[in-house]
Amino acid sequence: MSTRIAFLKGHGTENDFVIIPDPENTVELSPAAVAALCDRRAGIGGDGVLHVVRSAAHPEAREMAAEAEWFMDYRNGDGSIAEMCGNGVRVFARYLQHAGHVTEGDLAIATRGGVKTVHLAKDGDVTVGMGRARLPEGEVTVSVGRHSWPARNVNMGNPHAVAFVDDLADAGDLYSPPPFSPAAAYPDGVNVEFVVDRGPRHVAMRVHERGAGETRSCGTGACAVAVAAARRDGADPSVSGSPVTYTVDVPGGTLVITERPDGEIEMTGPAVIVAEGAIDAEWLETAAG
Repeated sequence: MSTRIAFLKGHGTENDFVIIPDPENTVELSPAAVAALCDRRAGIGGDGVLHVVRSAAHPEAREMAAEAEWFMDYRNGDGSIAEMCGNGVRVFARYLQHAGHVTEGDLAIATRGGVKTVHLAKDGDVTVGMGRARLPEGEVTVSVGRHSWPARNVNMGNPHAVAFVDDLADAGDLYSPPPFSPAAAYPDGVNVEFVVDRGPRHVAMRVHERGAGETRSCGTGACAVAVAAARRDGADPSVSGSPVTYTVDVPGGTLVITERPDGEIEMTGPAVIVAEGAIDAEWLETAAG
């Protein structure tokens, strides 16, 4: 391992990430190393790590290499592996543009949730094709303190429980995962979104992200919220034949989510690279101890 490892810092609606460029997949990132990097006091700080690897160089992505040159090896802030991260994909694409690997326009990015289509617009916004939502059947309940709410089970390649509440403050501090039932609904844990209405097809949310705690934004969560809100409001593009768009306010900004009649969901929002530098490899090795 070299004595210094290049990194960048970026965010999408204040969902922030440590970016590790590693085209040939030579940097070993153990769960402990990722957690150390994401530590906001003793490390760089972030909600997660975007490990930038060529698909052909990563065993989990080689079969996607013909469709997408680059693989987003995403890790949550606690070091656990996640299937997808919507804000992360936008920041990942912005990094590829920043590094000169791609230009404005369309590209494909491989993720553990499949190959995602991305459009880099001239105005700085990034649109990501997030795939289709699955709506598993069965009642789900989430709780905070003495309060409990029914939640909509939405899967965006990762699991979500969407609860509509009267006040976002009802969600509490969201440091710890909100309890849910039945346990069988989410055997590997779940991202929990608490949602209030702001206006016609306009909602606001807070989220506890599995493996990260409360974050300033969650892209897959915003998509899950838009789908849950649409179904609650009686809108289903597959039935009506017309797309449905919701504006979703998150603590870190605003995302625009569109569900098309074919089921494909598109998310549009900003993505910013804010800094770059080098990690001391000896520190990382010691911190990952």
